[in-house]
Amino acid sequence: MINFSQIDTVLLDMDGTLLDLHFDNQFWRHHVPLRYAQKHGLPQAQADQYVMTEYQKVAGQLKWYCLDYWQEKLDLPIVELKKELKHLIKLREDVPEFLLALKRAGKQVILVTNAHPDSLALKLEQTELAKYMDQMLTTHQFGHSKESPELWRQLQLFLDYNPARTLFVDDSINLLYVAQKAGIGHLLGVKNPDSQKPMNEITEFEGVSDFRSLISGIC
Repeated sequence: MINFSQIDTVLLDMDGTLLDLHFDNQFWRHHVPLRYAQKHGLPQAQADQYVMTEYQKVAGQLKWYCLDYWQEKLDLPIVELKKELKHLIKLREDVPEFLLALKRAGKQVILVTNAHPDSLALKLEQTELAKYMDQMLTTHQFGHSKESPELWRQLQLFLDYNPARTLFVDDSINLLYVAQKAGIGHLLGVKNPDSQKPMNEITEFEGVSDFRSLISGIC
């Protein structure tokens, strides 16, 4: 398991790691295609196919996470549409105790999300996530997503952390690999990012389904 005595800095993903990914899955996979069909007078199946194809074109790029990009591409008020489902934005129930334990142990706790600043702002309005963080960073301020090695270079310069003594937690196996290549010494995958979907199996890295199971090793 993770050896927290060897960790000074904890970099945490937001969606699917600290927040239930159910909101984002519902929004992007169902709500956006629905509103696109309504706005443009299309059959739902046609709208679904178009929107999903557009998603795939920019997957992993900063554009994929950019609400301004999707507002222009789909001609939809994306931020306002997010507010229609804001009741689904929820902090995982195992997160507060975990983050408090990290703070008590003197770890530097930093949010690093690909979320657009407007999306981050909405989620901070709906949760108490901000109070647990030393810093909150969105990759949009660096001009590169977490999928890019350049983001990790800039992030280390900005934060001045020791990669070997840093833990990165994310629900994306791909991003854990990118962080590993960037020299991050400790990596942890989230097995259950969406509370409404089956648990994922993680074999490539250490995995967790309840952050509270880690607390005894932190203190």
